[in-house]
Amino acid sequence: MVTSTSIAAGAETRSLPELLLPALRADVPELLCERVSRGGPFRKVGSGEVLRRVQHIALGLRELGLQPGDRVALLSTNCIDWIVADLGVQFAGMVTVPIFATQAADQVAYIIRHAGARALFLHDEAQRANLLAAGAELPPTYVFGGNGAEGIAALEARGEQRADANPGELLHLGEGISGDALCTLIYTSGTTGDPKGVMLTHSNFTSNVVDAFNAGMSGMQAQDVVLSVLPVAHIYERMITYGYLYIQCSVYVCHSPDELIDDLRDVHPTVMTAVPRLFERMLSGIVGKAREEGGLKARLVPWALAVGCAYARATLVEHRRPPLGLALAHAVARALVLKRIPPLMGLDRLHFFVSGSAPLHLDTALTFAGLGLTILQGYGLTETSPVVSVNPLSENRLGSVGRVIPHVEVKIAEDGEILVRGANVMSGYYLNDAANAAAFADGWFRTGDIGRFDDDGYLYVTDRKKELLKTSGGKYLSPARIETALKRSIYIAQVMVVGEGRPHPAALIAPDWKLVRERVGASPSARTEDLALDERVIRLFAHEVHEQSEGLSPFEQIRRFTVLPRDLTVEGGELSPTLKLKRRIIEHRYAAQIEHVYAEAVPTE
Repeated sequence: MVTSTSIAAGAETRSLPELLLPALRADVPELLCERVSRGGPFRKVGSGEVLRRVQHIALGLRELGLQPGDRVALLSTNCIDWIVADLGVQFAGMVTVPIFATQAADQVAYIIRHAGARALFLHDEAQRANLLAAGAELPPTYVFGGNGAEGIAALEARGEQRADANPGELLHLGEGISGDALCTLIYTSGTTGDPKGVMLTHSNFTSNVVDAFNAGMSGMQAQDVVLSVLPVAHIYERMITYGYLYIQCSVYVCHSPDELIDDLRDVHPTVMTAVPRLFERMLSGIVGKAREEGGLKARLVPWALAVGCAYARATLVEHRRPPLGLALAHAVARALVLKRIPPLMGLDRLHFFVSGSAPLHLDTALTFAGLGLTILQGYGLTETSPVVSVNPLSENRLGSVGRVIPHVEVKIAEDGEILVRGANVMSGYYLNDAANAAAFADGWFRTGDIGRFDDDGYLYVTDRKKELLKTSGGKYLSPARIETALKRSIYIAQVMVVGEGRPHPAALIAPDWKLVRERVGASPSARTEDLALDERVIRLFAHEVHEQSEGLSPFEQIRRFTVLPRDLTVEGGELSPTLKLKRRIIEHRYAAQIEHVYAEAVPTE
């Protein structure tokens, strides 16, 4: 077994209120910001108002009769109210149960029931109607922006009245909460079965905030401006948001990924967290925009991005002087294209991105490096609060997920599985003894990921243990590795690789139909069911699959594929809220297509 340890004395054991209270008491005039409407101006909320609202929500929950340790569910899209309500729950000593706004009503009902939630925050009345229609039994409910007795303002008013009557309670709010106390119950949807409730304590969070930021984001300052675009219900963005508040930087909340481009151009963030798919979409948008405008730009922009990627590979990965031809091409590409793109996107002030939640393809990181934009990749899971490792800004090693953070220990088992223990590891799954027994081995948390360390202690995640396929020829292959390579194509929105017990892998491709229509010259009114069978579309994807498969081993090459007529979505049940493929559901839903693709060859070039 290979081991990397970062265990040291003095792991953070404070509660979240203790950690964040100094920041909330400081004078930060633009602590939380959001648009008042799509395309409208930003409303900027200072630390004083944030603290006041947090305190009033906490006391309002107590006024309802809730006690420390009680569960409070939170179902909403990103907004300031989400952050404030979550902190109010924490300051009251209660337990937040975050729920993705995209989760199906029956799953939401299960989570509320299984967690025993005694109160519920909702984004709007439509969510309440959907839940009631699904037969959910709802606890006392408060709606962000709602009017009347069930609006969040009414709860805050009750808390304010309690504060006026009991000033001593207000003064000591958030005190006396043990670091070992349960802080949150996060239900991971997984890819099969009912969600599992991950129990994280206050010290799980506070240790991870302090250690992750010191290890990978130590250069951040109160003057930084960050754009929060990922769902704050996700452990990754939630922990990062706590870190932003801890540092006292200005957090601009993006309500939806659809608003990202406008928000970037208006905010000009210095730091931003994202997931690989978001980086891929940004690159697709750059190329797609150039091709839409046509002319020389349609050829120049893709060429410049490719040159920038090659130059970054030579200098940052291979650590060699680029050949003269590449150096000259890079000088031209940078002057004409590469240096112009970040300002146009609102990224002219960006110090760095942080990427997590899924593997980031090396070419994606290199293409951004070619634009002069740094991506720090990290690794973690909901069960580890979430950060296990992260690349330090001063020693970023592209392709790796960085070094193990302090107070965390990682061991590589004999079969290659990454095992973790430390201050960040969950106390267990709520009311699920069978899952707990399977999750731990001799005190080590079993991540289910396969990885390795290099000689300098950098961790590399190579596969998902449970997702390895074995072909009929006895070859083991990683579908995720192949999928990551194929998704470099701007025309592929999602892809799933199959091949268990088959002679070779095949792919189910969900296209970006907007770009595909433009590329093949199809009518906007053409049905995707017809386009999926169109020879022009088949030829396009045959070329793309062949081109993106370069670098894969022969047994990993996709020889056959089928084009799906519709997207793989969270709403359709094919993706988890964190955009992970629900492989069994997809295989069952498209069983006929899979059988057909193995019965009839589709050449990839």
